Amino acid sequence: MSKPKHPRSVADTEALAVTYNTRVSPRKLNLVAQTIRGARAQDAVAQLTFSKRRIAQTVKKTLESAIANAENNHQLDVDRLVVSRAEVGRAMVMKRFHARGRGKSSRIEKWFSHLKIVVAEQTAPQEAA
Repeated sequence: MSKPKHPRSVADTEALAVTYNTRVSPRKLNLVAQTIRGARAQDAVAQLTFSKRRIAQTVKKTLESAIANAENNHQLDVDRLVVSRAEVGRAMVMKRFHARGRGKSSRIEKWFSHLKIVVAEQTAPQEAA
């Protein structure tokens, strides 16, 4: 006997990809995620390709994975995909210590974060104004 099948957390016209425990602070990751929210999938990939931020390559891989999931697993049209959601969440925090003057120390926090990208298929293609 097996477990009952888990229902999909997104609609039938959506596909998602998740990256866990990325070694970047959620604040920095959210700056990159803001640039692609609501954009067409191809435009978002192009924007991430030429971004100067280090984490943009990881976001690009996650976005390409969401696009591939939409095409291969859910038979959605790649040309009509839009980034409907790009959610950034807080993960664990590594605590380290840094030696300071006069025998003291201070705490260094190394933040990790989660990233969830949901791409959705537009019902009607919107024309650029």
